[in-house]
Amino acid sequence: MGTQARNLTVILRRGGGLALLAALIATTTPTSAANIAIQPHEALYTLTLQSAKSASGVVGANGAMFYKWGETCDGWTLEQRFHLRVSYAEDDATDISSTIVTYESKDGLRYRFNERRMRNGELDAEIRGEAHLDGPGKGGIAEFTKPEAATLTLKPGVLFPTAHTLALIAAAQAHQQFISRYVFDGSDVENAGQVSAFIGSALPPPGPKAAKPLNDPILQHTGWPVRLAFFPATDSNAADQAEPDYELSMRLLDNGVTQDMKLDYSDYVIGASLSDIKKLPRPGC
Repeated sequence: MGTQARNLTVILRRGGGLALLAALIATTTPTSAANIAIQPHEALYTLTLQSAKSASGVVGANGAMFYKWGETCDGWTLEQRFHLRVSYAEDDATDISSTIVTYESKDGLRYRFNERRMRNGELDAEIRGEAHLDGPGKGGIAEFTKPEAATLTLKPGVLFPTAHTLALIAAAQAHQQFISRYVFDGSDVENAGQVSAFIGSALPPPGPKAAKPLNDPILQHTGWPVRLAFFPATDSNAADQAEPDYELSMRLLDNGVTQDMKLDYSDYVIGASLSDIKKLPRPGC
C-alpha cells in the first residue's frame, strides 16, 4: 500500500505537471517551439477512481488537484497542490498530498524543483534541488539538496518538463504519431526516465455552446489525444521492456492546457477531470 501511494504521488506530479507531459523528436527545433503560444493559467481537477483490479485492494479514491502554470520574462513557473484519499478493502484509507514548486528557464537549460509530500498527515518525503544542461541537446548535472546531497549526470538529449511539453505540442502539430525521449523532472532522486508518447489525430475545439468549463475561451483550441508511457531510469532502451511503470492519457491543447486525464498504474486508474480554469496574465517584458 505504501509503495502504491508513493508511486501514485509521482504519477500525479508528472501527470499534473501538465507541464510535465511530452516528448521531443529529433526534427523539433527551437524555432518550432518558439511558435507555440502557451497560455499561463490555473486549473482545478477533480480526482476519482475510475477502475481497479480486485487484486489491488483499492475500492475508492477521491480528491482534487490545483495546478498553476505561470510565466516570467525568462522562464516558466509551476505550482501544483493535490490531495487524494485512497480507500482499501482490507486496510485503512490512506491520505496522500503534495505541494510542488518548480522553475524552468525558457531556453530549457535551467531547472529548479521543490516538493513536499505528506502521507496521513505526516511528512513522507521532501525533495529539493536544481539542474542545468550545458547547451541545447547537451548533457548536464542535477544536484539534490534534499532528502540528501546527491549529484547525477544527465546525458545529452535529456529534457526538462516544460521544454518537453512544448516539444510534444510541436510534434503533434507536425503530425508525428510516436516520439520518445528522456525527461528529468526531479520527482525522485533518480536520473531521467524515458517517456514514449503516442499522439492521435487532432481534435476540434468543443465550441462556445459547450457546458462549463468547456465553453471558456481558453479551451477553444485544437487538441490531441496523447498517451504517455513512463519507463524507469535505466541504461537500457525502453523499447526492450514489455511494460512501462505506468501510463497517462490526456487531451493536450495547442496552448499547453491539459483537459481530462487518466492516470493508469496498472492495478487501478485515477481520473482527473477539469472542473475550473482561469487565464493568467503574461509578463510585460
